[in-house]
Amino acid sequence: MAAPGAGAPPEETLSLWKREQARLKARVVDWDTEAWQRNPDFSGLQRVGGVDVSFVKGDSVNACASLVVLSYPELKVVYEECRMVNLKAPYVSGFLAFREVPFLAEAVQRLQEKEPSLMPQVLLVDGNGVLHQRGFGVACHLGILTDLPCVGVAKKLLQVDGLEKSDQHKEKVRCLRAAGATFPLVGDSGTILGMALKSHDRSINPLYVSVGHKISLETAVHLTHACCRFRIPEPVRQADIRSREYIRRNQGLPGAPALGQERTLKAQWQEVCPPGGSAEPTDKGRPPEHLGPGPGADPDAPTQAPRDSEAETGPVGVGPREGPCAICE
Repeated sequence: MAAPGAGAPPEETLSLWKREQARLKARVVDWDTEAWQRNPDFSGLQRVGGVDVSFVKGDSVNACASLVVLSYPELKVVYEECRMVNLKAPYVSGFLAFREVPFLAEAVQRLQEKEPSLMPQVLLVDGNGVLHQRGFGVACHLGILTDLPCVGVAKKLLQVDGLEKSDQHKEKVRCLRAAGATFPLVGDSGTILGMALKSHDRSINPLYVSVGHKISLETAVHLTHACCRFRIPEPVRQADIRSREYIRRNQGLPGAPALGQERTLKAQWQEVCPPGGSAEPTDKGRPPEHLGPGPGADPDAPTQAPRDSEAETGPVGVGPREGPCAICE
């Protein structure tokens, strides 16, 4: 999701951002607040959201912000919005939210205004929550601004409070035998900052799940695993696929999307594609959630370039893998 911006901000800006993080951090709720969270089978949960920001290749400013909403437990896309945005704030490790979250929060607000019946009851975010340099990552920030339960799901370990990919950590990862297996991420402070989760039986690398807002760590881990068809939870995977495909379909073509231009879809998949079917694309009308890695493929293969949400990874552009999408303009 992250890509470096041009130039570092002045110290006054960093100080302002730190104060804002501290102010908002005081409002984070790290326990279950919703009735559905207290049911082992998440009875009452009907809609799960995912967000992502993908960049035009070689461009750290122009990007596509996407929001998707999936039905639960079916994990079918019922709403999506892709919009080109201009990220003016530079990328600074530990301050990713100031660069990307405003556009994601605006997408949630537009959905609230246009289709309130499709509002997600929880958001999964490609990034960290309280597992962060100052305990307030992008998932916390988005949760506070939207007042929605949020879960941070990172593909790489953010090495803070003494956490590191040491031999001991690697041994714990090797001991995660079956899907759903976990171990706690305990910092030098003694605080449990998150959990390492083996999200798929054939996945080698774990996900790093942390609390964003209005959810407990136990529930966040359970929900993340429940949303995984492959290694990456489906709401995040679909947001990534669709934002990249939006760029790919429009980049360099006549009538390419301008800043602020968007594609919004209230999906009615049952009308264009029957449930089930092969993981391989068979026609142009098949929605992307049917397009998985395919039989025998490695579920551990990332849906985009590996990303540490608070460490510079460079512009990911439309990414190294093709994310087929059959419902673009």
